Amino acid sequence: MRAFRPSLLSVLITSLSVQNALASGAGTAEAITQLEPMVITAPPMSGVLTVSTDPKAPRQPVPAHDGADLLKNIPGFSVIRKGGTDGDPVFRGMAASRLGVLLDGEMILGGCGMRMDPPTAYVFPEAYDEVTVLKGPQTVKYGPGNSAGVVMFERAAPDFSTTPVQGDVSLLAGSTDRNDQVAHLLAGGQKGYIDVSGTRSDANNYEDGDGNEVHSAYTRWSTHAALGWTPDNDTRIELSGAKSDGEARYGDRGMDGVKFARSNLGLSYEQDNISPLLNNVKARIYRNYVDHVMDNYSLRANSGMNMVSNPDRETKGASLSSTLALSDSTELEIGVDSQRNEHALRKASSMMTTPDYDSLSRVDDMRFASHGMYAELDHRYTAGHSVHAGVRMNKDKAEDLRINKTTSGMDDNNTLRNGFIRYEHQLNSANRLYAGLGRSERAADYWERSKNPAATSTMMTGMASTFDIAPEKTTQLDIGALHNSTDVQASVSAFYTRHKDYILIETLPDVSAFASNARNIDATSYGAEADSRWEFTPGWNSTATLAWVHGENDSDHRALGQMPPLEARVGLNYDNGLWSAGALWRLVDEQNRVAEGSGNIVGQDIGKSGGFNVFSLNAGYRPMDDMLLTAGIDNLFDVTYAEHISRSGAAIPGYESTTRINEPGRTLWLKMQWAFQ
Repeated sequence: MRAFRPSLLSVLITSLSVQNALASGAGTAEAITQLEPMVITAPPMSGVLTVSTDPKAPRQPVPAHDGADLLKNIPGFSVIRKGGTDGDPVFRGMAASRLGVLLDGEMILGGCGMRMDPPTAYVFPEAYDEVTVLKGPQTVKYGPGNSAGVVMFERAAPDFSTTPVQGDVSLLAGSTDRNDQVAHLLAGGQKGYIDVSGTRSDANNYEDGDGNEVHSAYTRWSTHAALGWTPDNDTRIELSGAKSDGEARYGDRGMDGVKFARSNLGLSYEQDNISPLLNNVKARIYRNYVDHVMDNYSLRANSGMNMVSNPDRETKGASLSSTLALSDSTELEIGVDSQRNEHALRKASSMMTTPDYDSLSRVDDMRFASHGMYAELDHRYTAGHSVHAGVRMNKDKAEDLRINKTTSGMDDNNTLRNGFIRYEHQLNSANRLYAGLGRSERAADYWERSKNPAATSTMMTGMASTFDIAPEKTTQLDIGALHNSTDVQASVSAFYTRHKDYILIETLPDVSAFASNARNIDATSYGAEADSRWEFTPGWNSTATLAWVHGENDSDHRALGQMPPLEARVGLNYDNGLWSAGALWRLVDEQNRVAEGSGNIVGQDIGKSGGFNVFSLNAGYRPMDDMLLTAGIDNLFDVTYAEHISRSGAAIPGYESTTRINEPGRTLWLKMQWAFQ
């Protein structure tokens, strides 16, 4: 692997600085018509601490097949690779329940105790219209404990002002027999609508840059349907449902996922322009159910004991909110929400036959409930200055339904308090500064409460568990600046975080190869992201991004585990409305600050890692206004590399075992998108 050189880092930082500096001159240039970029390499910040991207837009590297795959293109995000799909997203070194994920405003929680199915595993991004990332604890609208931020996959409200029938279709083919199909149809009028969509994605095992095959094949499909009633222009009532399933091979463990069944039912209500004081009312109720099966014999060769595990999880939730116009310059949103989920499990094994787990009853092992209320205020001063603040309080309850544990039958009740205040200062028409202080409290989740010797080793039955671990408390300062002129868009954001009772996960090799433990520590993390896009001539633009994070375990005076290394991206793009082309250069530094065996519920540090750089190309052609053809070559030079926070490679018959799960080698892809109306 080729190391990331300090001199190259200097060049990248200089590039970002030069592009920002050019903004002042670019902003005074005569305005010219700009074409929207056809290929997206790294979505920039679109507002204060906000990144929004269109998941339907063509992008490099290869278009995403799950939620984490899309998020990894946003500065500050990394993905913990386990195989070909279902990686866990990590933002600023924080993963799992520190990063809230909402699908159309609903919460979905996976069932696998080893995180085969994080929430993003149930997302095919192109089925949504917008993905929004809110950085840090700078909102209280979307639940407690989202200390790293919130990710929202959302569908837009239908618009039939031009046509009563509209939709889109896309097809993708690529290396490793990758093939995706997406279809979406929307029909309606003044009084109502119907919205249906379906997706399917399939791929075989990929090869790394050395030509070694990685156990990574997958097949996924999903469907979604919604019926809407719009009795007037200000009212919308929608009934929606979804079903999905699939299978996936994993190169990091002894089992594969053979079932990822999800079903969803939701009902939402929106009413706008109710009175001069009451702007709107929104309400939602929903149910998400996940039925997951993993085994060690269906998708791989197995010569030992056949084992199968079948967890499920039911999540029910409801929310009610209203926006009040207190004055022409002041808005207040108030709301209440409630969420309950229950996790159950059944297992079976057999030496000679296929285990019959369907005949067994599931046993509930944990139950959770959270009820909250919040208020969030936005006040705008003259000249574009503004203050934003919010407070939230949640009552959180967890019940331990397991047997043979010292906490069996116990309840853990916590009052969680969250809040923030942020000031935004408009320097001029192009530049905005901000500073915000946020506080987040988060109770331990299912996976953290399960991480203890008693839960992972039958030889340790009765040993004290970590069910009563203290809630995690995060205080974070966010500062930054945004620039938006005719030719240059740029931003820089920085954060400093103190973690009180941070929930650390550690492996326990002296107990068992599979044992781990959760405990509270104090920790500190800080870092920054920067992005820049410069339209230096009509049809041409350059992009540059930089992301860096540093973590300290203050209690043990060592590095905080699972911190990604310094990363930069540089892109050059051309688009004249008919043809487009682009190049993307991704550079990742080595990571020498590690805490082996320490991290989070997704993974623990394996050891130091080397740097690498990857070069990719893309091109596009628009044969007609509503059709786009794009193609790309990712990892053009077939580099063999692995991400620092990747999972360890497992010993799987027929495959080479590696320290980390290697990333794909050279990958070719071709995509067609057609929108009709």
